[in-house]
Amino acid sequence: MSEGYAELIQYLDEKFNKIGLDLVEVKTDKADKVDIASLKKSFNDLQTSVDTYAQKADTYFQEMAMLTHKVNRLEKFLEKVAEKLDMKFEY
Repeated sequence: MSEGYAELIQYLDEKFNKIGLDLVEVKTDKADKVDIASLKKSFNDLQTSVDTYAQKADTYFQEMAMLTHKVNRLEKFLEKVAEKLDMKFEY
């Protein structure tokens, strides 16, 4: 797993754990008023984090596709150069 994914997983785990703790606190402390605004904010923060990651992942995958295409073009060019020089191109 790439380092970026490990950081994301750790970040999302922390967010989910905080929301889970908030929900447990709400369930076990029924005598007090429930702070719905705080729970909504936590959930919205989590949603924003997931959306932000999705955008970063999309950008990353697009860049990787472009890089793959570029490498393939360069390999084809090297194969043609090697053929013209009567050399064997190995990779």
